[in-house]
Amino acid sequence: MSALKKKILIVVMDGLGDRGCKELNGLTPLQATDTPNLDWFTKNGIAGTCDTVDIGIRPGSDTSHLSILGYDPLKVYTGRGPFEAAGIGLIGKHDDVAFRCNFSTCDENLNITDRRAGRIDKPDTTELIRSLKGMNINGVEIIIKEGTEHRAALILRGSGLSADVTDADSHDTGPLNLSKGRTKEAEFTANVINKFVKESYERLKDHPVNKRRIEEGFPPANIIVPRGAGSFPKIQSFPEKYNISAACVAGVGMIKGICGVCGLDVIDLPDECTGGCSSNFVTKAKAAMETLKEYDFVLMNVKAPDVCGHDGDPLLKCRVVERLDEMAGYFRENFRDDMVIVFTADHSTPCSLGDHSGDPVPITVYTPGNVMDDAVKFSESGCSHGRIGRIRGIDIVPMCMDLADRVEKFGA
Repeated sequence: MSALKKKILIVVMDGLGDRGCKELNGLTPLQATDTPNLDWFTKNGIAGTCDTVDIGIRPGSDTSHLSILGYDPLKVYTGRGPFEAAGIGLIGKHDDVAFRCNFSTCDENLNITDRRAGRIDKPDTTELIRSLKGMNINGVEIIIKEGTEHRAALILRGSGLSADVTDADSHDTGPLNLSKGRTKEAEFTANVINKFVKESYERLKDHPVNKRRIEEGFPPANIIVPRGAGSFPKIQSFPEKYNISAACVAGVGMIKGICGVCGLDVIDLPDECTGGCSSNFVTKAKAAMETLKEYDFVLMNVKAPDVCGHDGDPLLKCRVVERLDEMAGYFRENFRDDMVIVFTADHSTPCSLGDHSGDPVPITVYTPGNVMDDAVKFSESGCSHGRIGRIRGIDIVPMCMDLADRVEKFGA
């Protein structure tokens, strides 16, 4: 008799991995914090460590999530721009070139004085975007949409385009960068970008929103600066690849964009679930469990630990870990026997580094009847005692599909 097919929930705790922190006597936040619920899943499940892209590679959140979903980012990743665009609902066509953008502040000589225009947000950005609609440069259609805070996404649509261009964003204050083509074919695209940036300044510098902001003492958002070029990838959808229905529960636009491009349905969340450290983790967990009633597979992302790592705050990261364990407690109390649940991270964001690192992250997988191993603590070192060993992110979904009894036998 064939086994009942189980459902799969992957909980990605963004940037959770760390290195030893002097403020914690050389321990990581996971090692230094009491996590009885995450430890329960580790003790009763199987554990290991994971290089989400590969050993020694410092993954971005985009490339790591692609890998966790079973795609080799070394083959399919085309740049962050397409996923950022998709995350705010700007889904492009294959070969469109997309960019992440900032509303920024510049002087009359186009010197950037504030990369985030005082962290401007809606509804001001919505009003400003309207003045940029309908642009066409050298036969290339310009499609742009505002995101959260100072962010926006840009799509170029036309013939002869290439994503092989440098950023117009210098990632610092000072003189505006000119985008350059890394190849002769890409010079056309770089020229379009440079003309767009200058045209955005002409259209925004005297906009009523910016005049009001100046009067109120805020920096004007008088220029759009693109970065992270990428062409929209042509990849097999996740539901087709694995023959399962799939959804994403996340508050971060880029994560939603990655999942959307991969064919997962993106679930709308209440505002209390979309903030960084202020997010309500348990409410998001409830949303994931509700979603799992309707779908075979759910990927859930929690952004907060990554924010702590970037801010270099190990004590706050410990408090976030405590709240993540409360979230794990909700999953423990409401666990169903027809589930496979995974707790892991997309990458390490060590507080001592303030950025992503290539350190492997802990992973634990639980479903009733799995073969328990020697791991008892959910941490970078604790999970290394488990039978999973050291795997790549691309291995996670196939492993879960087997535990969920969803794979066909290979051979006789």
